[in-house]
Amino acid sequence: MAKSVIFLAASALCFLSLLGFAYCDSHFSVEGKVYCDTCRTQFVTRISTYMKGAKVRLQCREREGGVITYSLESETDESGTYHLGVDGEHEEEVCEIVLVKSSDPNCSEVSKDPFLDKSARISLTKNNGITSPVRLANPLGFMRKERLDGCGEVLRELGMTAEDEQ
Repeated sequence: MAKSVIFLAASALCFLSLLGFAYCDSHFSVEGKVYCDTCRTQFVTRISTYMKGAKVRLQCREREGGVITYSLESETDESGTYHLGVDGEHEEEVCEIVLVKSSDPNCSEVSKDPFLDKSARISLTKNNGITSPVRLANPLGFMRKERLDGCGEVLRELGMTAEDEQ
């Protein structure tokens, strides 16, 4: 009798723990960096600087219709890094980090080129093969109004030609 009670209790405990695992809420941490694009190249170079106090927004939208279903803002720290705590599964939505506001008036332009990414797309579901709850977004940058003087050298190092040298 005692063995059957222990067996039933152990079985119930295992079942409840599996049930809790299946229905537990999803929690994700989204991290990324915001930089000042000092050479107006649309990517990080060795003379890019990371921006403290820049604002970003996470937006999740319905795939059909594009209605925003989830939105959350954050500000970057001293290293230009932001952290967002996200609750829930967003498997059926398109989620992106977008730039909101620069902390530097000399570096506040966002590209208007329709072919360039102005956001960083992230996957916020446990059903994607990623085991960690941390999601790392690609860096996003604001552009300086004018390129820095050292940009020509940086572009030559990368095997590129500066626009004014073409």
